[in-house]
Amino acid sequence: MSEKFREGIPAWTREHAAGLRRDDSNVAPVIYPPDERLDDDLHIWDTWFLRNRDGSVAEIDGYRVIFSLTSSSDLLPGKRHDVATIRYFYSRDGEEWTTGGVVFDGGALGQRQWAGSAMYDPDGDGDDVYLYYTAAGEDGAEELTYTQRIAVATGGTVRTDDAGFSIEGSWNHRIILTPDGDWYEREDQSRGMIYTFRDPWFFEDPASGETYLLFEANTPVPEGTGECDDPVWEEFNGSVGIAHSPTGDPTDFELRPPLLDAVCVNQELERPHLVVRDGTYHLFVSSHVHTFAPGLTGYDALYGFVADDLAGDYEPLNGHGMVLTNPKGAPFQAYSWLVYDHGDDLLVSSFFNYFDYDRPSLDDVGLLPPEEQQRRFGGTLAPTVRVALDGDETDLVDTLGHGHLPLPREELPTPWWERDGDATRGGDY
Repeated sequence: MSEKFREGIPAWTREHAAGLRRDDSNVAPVIYPPDERLDDDLHIWDTWFLRNRDGSVAEIDGYRVIFSLTSSSDLLPGKRHDVATIRYFYSRDGEEWTTGGVVFDGGALGQRQWAGSAMYDPDGDGDDVYLYYTAAGEDGAEELTYTQRIAVATGGTVRTDDAGFSIEGSWNHRIILTPDGDWYEREDQSRGMIYTFRDPWFFEDPASGETYLLFEANTPVPEGTGECDDPVWEEFNGSVGIAHSPTGDPTDFELRPPLLDAVCVNQELERPHLVVRDGTYHLFVSSHVHTFAPGLTGYDALYGFVADDLAGDYEPLNGHGMVLTNPKGAPFQAYSWLVYDHGDDLLVSSFFNYFDYDRPSLDDVGLLPPEEQQRRFGGTLAPTVRVALDGDETDLVDTLGHGHLPLPREELPTPWWERDGDATRGGDY
């Protein structure tokens, strides 16, 4: 990639990431299995809400809706990504969820579908739901492939009646974004551990009313360019991509330069999304311990950045970027965090990953007997975490129940450390 393509793009630098640390402000409590999983027949992981066009959580005739990547719970957890299917779930109170079923009855693009976002924008013609997803793998290929393209499905209709909630209709699928090779790395350019062009996130900018799509990508860094002090670091080139709709059509987008890159720092900036509060833009991503470049110590964690406008100069929250992570004794207990605004605080959802597991790498999961792999995988929604936001600083406040999705009008409980009369919040970090 020529130098002009990175010029002016905000960067998460090695200097920033060198300050990463666990402390009281960002370490979540240990998660224990819920009394009941959302659905015993399913592994459930990456999850997102049905949102209105302005980004708020949609409420339709008293129902709120989530979408998740799922597979049969009979499958070994490590194999679930190869057969991922999007299902939806609905709830009246944001605590008790009912399985609605598979979203797409045939026709979805890719060998399987990975994470995305969903927007509720009824137009009167039956196009109530726009579902953005990652079309993973080449359609029709006999072997499993890892090509990634960004797709949208339209034509879904929401129905509610005495029996409950459903999403029906004849879906139309189309690819709307592929990498250009200049701002965003193509698969044939990749030389890192993981190739990414996925996780589309619909966003309407409240300042301008313009329509965008965020996504995870990699910045092309040809070998020998000297971008990093160590050539090995150049393979760690994650970025947050963005595309713009010139007409506001939520199915028509054009690529724009990345909002942020992590060249020399981190390979994966997963599931990027924005929360805008009082005109300030907060950009959040999830990332792994093993995707940091050599010489840096990171964690499976939620990371955040802040800017004064959408295309602003994003700086890491808390000086280093980490907002929420797992405790030392349970380093992989949750992942795929998703943040939304709830009045005074932020609420953070995720899925319950591996528990009763403190090995330094998830690679070791495959060394366990199959029954132990199954036992230690949560495969359901994790407790929602409440985080305070003050300027460019964040602080963990409390945890709610597994999968709890309160609406902004619903009051949150008093934080546990105030309820217990103990202002000291010790943690395992």
